[in-house]
Amino acid sequence: MKRTLPCFTLATGLLFSGYGMADSPLLWHGNSLTYLNGTDFQVDGGQKGKTQQTVTFEHVSGWRWGDLFMFVDHKWFNGLSGSEGRTYYGEFSPRLSLGKVTGKSFAFGPVKDVLISATYERGKDGNQSYLLGPAVDLNVPGFDRLAINTYYRKPDGTYGNKPSGQWQITPTWAMTIPVGKSDILFDGYIDWVVNDAGSKNKTGNYMNRNLHFNPQIKYDLGKALNYGAKKLYVGVEYSYWENKYGIEDRSGFDTNQNSTSLLIKAHF
Repeated sequence: MKRTLPCFTLATGLLFSGYGMADSPLLWHGNSLTYLNGTDFQVDGGQKGKTQQTVTFEHVSGWRWGDLFMFVDHKWFNGLSGSEGRTYYGEFSPRLSLGKVTGKSFAFGPVKDVLISATYERGKDGNQSYLLGPAVDLNVPGFDRLAINTYYRKPDGTYGNKPSGQWQITPTWAMTIPVGKSDILFDGYIDWVVNDAGSKNKTGNYMNRNLHFNPQIKYDLGKALNYGAKKLYVGVEYSYWENKYGIEDRSGFDTNQNSTSLLIKAHF
């Protein structure tokens, strides 16, 4: 999952890039920093932690063998201090393109390429998961980018009884909508863990099926100010997370999240 303890993400990717040397395995790359400030978050930081600030570093790159996306979140919960008032979470997600490594086309219908996708998720206190499975990049009119990753997900970071595996489906997308002298970028991802893991993690919570819908709507402020297109965005992020972190929602412990954050994002 993406963007919180534990959260492909996608991952959203970046829509601009720097280019490598012609003989380098690195074809292009881009980085960004995002600041978010929002309310109505659940689980993290307890009841006093419903207001949350996040700083996120993201990296995306294209290689001769495929692509790579990674990010690290650092979160602060207002009203709390010390180790209880903050946490971190990150993901490392390489994808191997069958078309690139074989030199053959795997395009058919709306499918541009077939890939093998892997993700390593790491959060605070040793919480981690390993994901592996097939993916497709799609060519659909109106989308700058549209991909679907399907994973076998293995949670880890437990004492003794380790949870069994789960299946996860993760669509990611991006589309640009011209507005006046600038653009609106609508991008995001869905993490859908479709089955229960069947046993408890080290905190005593079952690793349940869950659904995380996380879109962003961003205005290209850099383009509007003639600073440069796709360099500086302002907007909002919405997070709907049913059974957050796979913890079942129950009386006295709300794990269904509906939160909205203001954001500013700079690409470099």
